[in-house]
Amino acid sequence: MKPVAIFRHSPTEGPGYFAIFLEQQGIPWQLIAIDEGESVPGNAQDYSGLCFMGGPMSVNDPLPWIDQSCALIRSAVAAGIPVIGHCLGGQLMSKALGGEITRNPVKEIGWGDAYGESHATGKHWLGDLAGRSGSVFQWHGETFSIPAGATRLFSNHHCANQMFALGPHLAMQCHVEMTPEMITAWNEEWAGEAQGATDQISVQTPEAMAGELAVRLPQMRQLSDRLYSVWVGGLAR
Repeated sequence: MKPVAIFRHSPTEGPGYFAIFLEQQGIPWQLIAIDEGESVPGNAQDYSGLCFMGGPMSVNDPLPWIDQSCALIRSAVAAGIPVIGHCLGGQLMSKALGGEITRNPVKEIGWGDAYGESHATGKHWLGDLAGRSGSVFQWHGETFSIPAGATRLFSNHHCANQMFALGPHLAMQCHVEMTPEMITAWNEEWAGEAQGATDQISVQTPEAMAGELAVRLPQMRQLSDRLYSVWVGGLAR
């Protein structure tokens, strides 16, 4: 089986639980460290799937690898190679597929709820979570639009477009790949990330995140297991 390519754009925003899930399923993966200067591959068909992680930059920034990543996403979609994106990765997918990335009305930082759609696509991807709320982790100030032909899967009161699917492809604004270690590392940058937004109910303190970890993380694992299971079902074996 060809490996899943996992694109890392920042040292602290690695694959987290996504890589753990792949390993549990016996699926090979290859890290492509964009943050260390690795190049975006030219041929999506060298991989069984593509996964794009988060990052502190904007997909609207003039970084050469952004257009290259978007081109790779389009070629993968055209070839039926599943693509999945987490936060920045989801924004890359939206941009590649004709969507727009704009500033969200508020920043979202920390644990929160998102509400699953109960249409047929929602039931396919979310299973028992369709039509219900689920726990997710947030760390963003921008948001994507839903590209033509795609279907929204999750929303909440602070950011309408939390997740969309297009065939075997899944884009997320939220983070379902988090581990406790990742949350600890990100919170070292909390003061800068939350600057000017600490009074917003969509922004949690590090102490509040830690206080909810024991309850929220197992809930989110149920969601990530479901989403990742459906996504890997589209990989060529």
